[in-house]
Amino acid sequence: MGLIFLLFRIYEIIILARVIISWVQVDHYHPVVVWIYRLTEPVLSPIRTIIPFERIGIDLSPLVVLLLMGVVKRLLIQSLF
Repeated sequence: MGLIFLLFRIYEIIILARVIISWVQVDHYHPVVVWIYRLTEPVLSPIRTIIPFERIGIDLSPLVVLLLMGVVKRLLIQSLF
């Protein structure tokens, strides 16, 4: 069970890194940046298609994913205990 929560935590950190990358100017072709985008885009892209954030001008998909991950973690805890 600890491994599952560790993986959740690592993915949360990767999503937060993606958010920080969007705030600062970085080389988008740097291997680490490309890796972060490849790991997060498959999860963030469907959220963007379900909830169109273009109207407000801010991409809130990372926030939605982090909230959903929190819900999934709580459900895992309740189902395991």
